Amino acid sequence: MSKQAKHLYEFGDFSVDATERLLLREGETVPLTPKVFDILLVLIENRGHIIEKDALMEEVWPDAIVEEGNLNRNISTLRKALGETPGDNTYIETIPKRGYRFVAEVREAVDEAADFIVARYTRSRVVTEEEQERNLYQERNLYVESVSPPAARLMKGATIKRSGRKTLAVLLLAAVLLLAAGLLVAVSYYLIARKPDASRSGAPLNKTYSFRSLAVLPFKSLGGGEDEQSLGLGMADALITRLSRLKGISIRPTSAVMKYTDPQQNPFAAGRELGVESLLDGRIQRSGDRIRVTVQLVSVRDGSTLWAETVEENFTNIFTVQDSISEQVVEALALRLSGEERKLLTRHYTRNTEAYNLYIRGRYFWNKRSEEGFNKAIDYFNQAIGSDPNYALAYAGLADAYVLLDSYGMLPPYETVPKARAAATRALEIDDTLAEAHTSLAYLKRDYDWDFAGAERGFKRAIELNPNYVPARHWYAEYLTLMERFDEALAEINHAQEIDPLSLTINAAAGFTLFYARRYDEAIDQCRKALEMDPDFLLASMYMGLAYEQKGMYREAIAEFEKLSNQLKDGAAIAMIGHAYGAWGKRDEAQKKLEELMELSKRTYVPPAHLAIVYMGLGDKDRALKELEKTYKERSRLFIYFKADPRSDILRSDSRYRDLLQRIGLAL
Repeated sequence: MSKQAKHLYEFGDFSVDATERLLLREGETVPLTPKVFDILLVLIENRGHIIEKDALMEEVWPDAIVEEGNLNRNISTLRKALGETPGDNTYIETIPKRGYRFVAEVREAVDEAADFIVARYTRSRVVTEEEQERNLYQERNLYVESVSPPAARLMKGATIKRSGRKTLAVLLLAAVLLLAAGLLVAVSYYLIARKPDASRSGAPLNKTYSFRSLAVLPFKSLGGGEDEQSLGLGMADALITRLSRLKGISIRPTSAVMKYTDPQQNPFAAGRELGVESLLDGRIQRSGDRIRVTVQLVSVRDGSTLWAETVEENFTNIFTVQDSISEQVVEALALRLSGEERKLLTRHYTRNTEAYNLYIRGRYFWNKRSEEGFNKAIDYFNQAIGSDPNYALAYAGLADAYVLLDSYGMLPPYETVPKARAAATRALEIDDTLAEAHTSLAYLKRDYDWDFAGAERGFKRAIELNPNYVPARHWYAEYLTLMERFDEALAEINHAQEIDPLSLTINAAAGFTLFYARRYDEAIDQCRKALEMDPDFLLASMYMGLAYEQKGMYREAIAEFEKLSNQLKDGAAIAMIGHAYGAWGKRDEAQKKLEELMELSKRTYVPPAHLAIVYMGLGDKDRALKELEKTYKERSRLFIYFKADPRSDILRSDSRYRDLLQRIGLAL
């Protein structure tokens, strides 16, 4: 198989791999944002020539309107990366009011299947006759500049000034001084690297911070309609999706920020509530085919502006706008990116703006977390797929919607599971790097396929691809809980809490794990924290009730379960109340709840697992096992939840129960 030829450049201690887009210093990667690397490459390829600022911006931002300040900031970042100090022009010379010129000696190489063809351009001064007198003076002062052969050909009538031993001596002395200068630059670079890093934005910071957490608020729209709201939230969601794949910073998920859509919302109050150090706040205005985006990155700590920009573009170039914002945020936060992360930062999952617009509307409704919202999201995701059949993110969104319809009990599994599986599988066929699709498939493997090893691999892969994707950490923590690996589960749910500290679901999930770990007092405290945020959050009430029951606080447990009775239509609340009465010794009350379930089963489907719960409370192991056998045969997701559930302790010593678990590869 033939290899792609690599174009390599070397100067000083640095080497540039133009093919892999890497800058190396003595073999170590020097992190650069994509645009900073583009600037470096343009300067090197035109070394010895003055590159006008307008030409450089046109080359680096061909499809966007950007301010000159962006170029200046990127040049400043590049100088720092190369170790240049103020006033030092070892590599880049600033031509006042015009542009820049790369002045260092460059060695150029082409790697074709590991064989290098190297051309070294000599460090000679090419001059015109009018300049000879000035150059004599500059030679005496050891002025040396490299220039590439193409530049020499452009300068007609030029002569190369050499003079035997004198020139050789001058060049040798120049080499010694250049080596000394290189050492000085290296020492300066080391000393600068040890100092606190200053802001890289147009608004300088008075203090130096290490930003490790960021929230992207929904972009405020000057319109007021739902389409405009979805565009603003969609812009934020797109940036969150890009930035959340970076390992150097914690990004609040879209679900955490979507409530901050009010144009009058104080961004700093939002930032403090979200517990982040930095905040991206923007405004978006669409007029016909044009879009104008004003955005600023601010420090929540002191309100200082780290970076601000206004971009006006055709809506068809919305991806260019997102690229620019993402790169500038990374630069302003001084994040160090790997080569793969740089690629992910500006990756486009579609070039079809109609498909993208439909997708962001789908995400807008998906984030509402309601049955109506999920159904609208499914419609928009399907339309996006119709516009671009290879849009992997739209398939992932479709899988997410069907999985949550199942997880929230809004549709039966036989309707949701096949559709979720098909959509997630198709997404990964197109793009195997989507954490969302890996997470959805892992969820199905855990709860429906009972492929526990495959589920764990899927969750781990999703977290590797996107460390900030909360559902992956949440559902992996549930998996670890069900496998009774409680310390690992708590570590994973704590990661999720760090990413999204205000999430009611995640705070309640921590209570779920603590309950299964039999740490009942801690479970109650954790659920109480969630209920302080929202007294009507039923999931927290359920886990609190379960913990109360295990502590023998049956009255308190039943009070919490009663809150669920009008919401859980499948009889789950009735089953919990029945079990609590049975464990309390109130058999008549437990029997009445059992009869309620039987009556309910005549009108709607009641999972046999719920009947098993009441029988366990009554201490009737035979009937409980009979219902669990039905649960197993139905391949109900509820079956595996009994493995670690403290309520099933009554069955643990029974060989019939152990045999049921062993059939699916589980052991107590």
